[in-house]
Amino acid sequence: MPQFAANLTMMYNEHGFLDRFAAAARDGFRAVEFLFPYEHPAAAIAARLKENGLHQVLFNAPPGDWQAGERGIAALPGREAEFREGFERALAYAQALQCRRIHCMAGLAAAGADRARMRATYLTNLRWAAEKAAAEKVDVLIEPIAGRNVPGYFLEFQAEAHALAEEIGAPNLNVLMDLFHCQVAEGDLAVKMRKYLSDGKTTRVGHFQIAGVPERHEPDTGEVRYEYLFALMDELGYAGWVGCEYKPRAGTSEGLQWFRKWRGFER
Repeated sequence: MPQFAANLTMMYNEHGFLDRFAAAARDGFRAVEFLFPYEHPAAAIAARLKENGLHQVLFNAPPGDWQAGERGIAALPGREAEFREGFERALAYAQALQCRRIHCMAGLAAAGADRARMRATYLTNLRWAAEKAAAEKVDVLIEPIAGRNVPGYFLEFQAEAHALAEEIGAPNLNVLMDLFHCQVAEGDLAVKMRKYLSDGKTTRVGHFQIAGVPERHEPDTGEVRYEYLFALMDELGYAGWVGCEYKPRAGTSEGLQWFRKWRGFER
């Protein structure tokens, strides 16, 4: 069965951030991901990972002014220098945390924005980031995000993300396939998984994330039958991590019945 990583931004909010690592380890997780590490020194996070025997498998590059509503800057013309400075900072954290995946958020397209110019900016920034990351043996990920959840997000559909990755052609530039966002934006999950995972090897899918649809709670709730999709991941030979990026309904540990069911089958 898949290897699951707890998302410490959404899960374990009963604890302070640095205490979430121990809580996840106590519940049986062997890996974690989160949105951003930058409020804490890399050494402090690295220490929590080591103390609790955890792998850091994903985090995001700086997204611009998150509190003001920005959701990434990789596709925003005029912000190239800020993007590159932020990505260099992310790479330094990745090395300290021994993390091999960084997600670069595209950003929001304002009404009337020149999408062709945004796409060109995105391509240029991602090519640069992939080259920088390759030298550190790090993968760069891009993620389609449903417009229902983040209105105006530049990258919404799987086909768009894969077309960008193929156009750039860097072997370390891959797609983060969030099955929650994919279901909300376009559906047909199993067909898309079969399309983008083939012959027992990943094509451009470098990471999965999951949550129940439509409320974004535990994956054993809602309209998506994840039991079937987990088996499909095995059938298709996916050997990477699956991030649990969901909002617990009533306490993180209390809602982990689904995880306890599968723990014995993890690789």
